[in-house]
Amino acid sequence: MKVFRDREGREWEAFVGRESWGAVVALFSKRMGSEPPRQVLLQATSPEEGSRLLREMDEEELIALLERAELHSAGS
Repeated sequence: MKVFRDREGREWEAFVGRESWGAVVALFSKRMGSEPPRQVLLQATSPEEGSRLLREMDEEELIALLERAELHSAGS
């Protein structure tokens, strides 16, 4: 997990998840508030690789990834 702030100063947690069909995704959860989580596909072949990618990202890269993320539906 990695914690960062978006362009508006809101704090987010980023972590890696895996979809039922095997895709590796980045999940974003806002630390304060009731906003639903978001997700975006990662170019990773395993959760371990996805975790490494997130760890290596700086704040600007995480913000860019968050801006591409879509709302995560409970059924995914």
